[in-house]
Amino acid sequence: MVARLAGCTDRDQAQLLIGCEIGIRRDQLPALQPGEYFWNDLIGLQVLNLEDEDFGRVDHLLETGANDVLVVRGERERLIPFVMKQVIVEVDLAQGRIRVDWDKDY
Repeated sequence: MVARLAGCTDRDQAQLLIGCEIGIRRDQLPALQPGEYFWNDLIGLQVLNLEDEDFGRVDHLLETGANDVLVVRGERERLIPFVMKQVIVEVDLAQGRIRVDWDKDY
């Protein structure tokens, strides 16, 4: 994402912002296509597998290069690849859950 900040007109001014957090309002984000999610939407969702075993909740996500990874914390921490249709079966934001094709022993 590329952004231009008010009052920041050159490289020297931009360099002063290194390490700062910059936020925007949700309505300033681009519209999502069906099946797309902002990471923030996934944090806190309950994660269940196809056998309805509760793995816990999404704590945060990791970017690995190959695919994003859900970090799920429950009785133990699980790293679950965010690969739609292969691992991620359903994301139901209204119900607050993600259904995954993932064995409880992984």
